Amino acid sequence: MANTYTWKVAQLERLCATGEIQTVHYTVDARSENDQYTAGAYGSLGLDPADPDDMIPFADVDEADVISWLHAKFGPEKVEEIQTALDNQIAEQMSPTRAQGLPWAA
Repeated sequence: MANTYTWKVAQLERLCATGEIQTVHYTVDARSENDQYTAGAYGSLGLDPADPDDMIPFADVDEADVISWLHAKFGPEKVEEIQTALDNQIAEQMSPTRAQGLPWAA
């Protein structure tokens, strides 16, 4: 199964005085190879304090920067864990192992 993943930044929390981003709210969307099945996740992650000498001004930060910071903070194992959880949701949609309903309802 070759699912695709799209990481997006939903919101940023920053210090007004410096523009330092402290918290990232993000989404991850997964799509099955045939686009028939999807799964999603939402989360928040606090960032480490920025080095003032290397900090990008808030107005110059782009989404790719923030996503790279997320991945670096999470590490490859956590990124894979999140994506695997989405894979599992898609697999459950494709071949359900649980169902609900009433046998007497039409």
